[in-house]
Amino acid sequence: MTIYTRIDANRRNTVLLLVLFGFLVFAVVEVFSLALELGIAGSVTAAVLAGGLSYLGYLEADRIVLGISEARPIDKDDNPELFNLVENLCIGSGLPMPRIYVIDDSAPNAFATGRRPENASIAVTSGLLSKLNKLELEGVLGHELSHIKNYDIRLMTVAAVAVGLVALLSDLFLRYTWFGAGARRRYRGKGEGAAGLVILAIAVAAAILAPIAAQLIRLAISRQREFLADASSALLTRYPEGLAGALEKISRDTEPLEVANKATAHLYIANPLKGQSSWLNDLFSTHPPIEARVGALRAM
Repeated sequence: MTIYTRIDANRRNTVLLLVLFGFLVFAVVEVFSLALELGIAGSVTAAVLAGGLSYLGYLEADRIVLGISEARPIDKDDNPELFNLVENLCIGSGLPMPRIYVIDDSAPNAFATGRRPENASIAVTSGLLSKLNKLELEGVLGHELSHIKNYDIRLMTVAAVAVGLVALLSDLFLRYTWFGAGARRRYRGKGEGAAGLVILAIAVAAAILAPIAAQLIRLAISRQREFLADASSALLTRYPEGLAGALEKISRDTEPLEVANKATAHLYIANPLKGQSSWLNDLFSTHPPIEARVGALRAM
């Protein structure tokens, strides 16, 4: 598979997952509205409220993530080689120069953040700078710039909002059904026909399973975007082996990234939490297995 066909396949898979995501959210809203006989207005109100709260968090996400990660801004005089690598890649990709931050941690890793290319930032750890050679570092920087160019931060924020919306609607439905007016009026066997009970059973099952399904779809989208950023980096640097070698070094490094946590782990080029690999962990992971990523890069 060539770099171009790999990029096309990743983008196509992302679109299919987003369509599936949209269908899931629509189906959840419709089932809950039908079961509670509240009409679509109540569900739309909840969706708008959840979306508004999530958007406020999104506006401050860059500052929060950089603060949590204890990243400090640097200028060209602090690390001319790093700045020159980023500048050359930005020229090749047509991107504006992002702000550059360094995290004082010996674990090798990096992430990008920013709603738009014009306000994007790249953060790299001191361990990444000291443990990778120039070509490997260039591959990592190309990967992060590809996230910026592909608007992956914005995409994953939309996906996270959708997951939160499904979870909120499911929680509201269960509370209303079992503890609220709905429990007293409809769901204690008074005047409810067989069709109503079937709808209720479907809605309860959806309330339990839909948040899990939404999270799995979000994680699948995240993994596709990692593959896409890998392929885009290979296209930008014209040297897939650089990123492949960097990923192998990062995965073999046993030092945990102290400033990382479950809320920020998905941003990094490789999972900084160093969890054990298994089919179940891979299913719930924001990153594809390193072996699969390296294999895809070396097959280009």
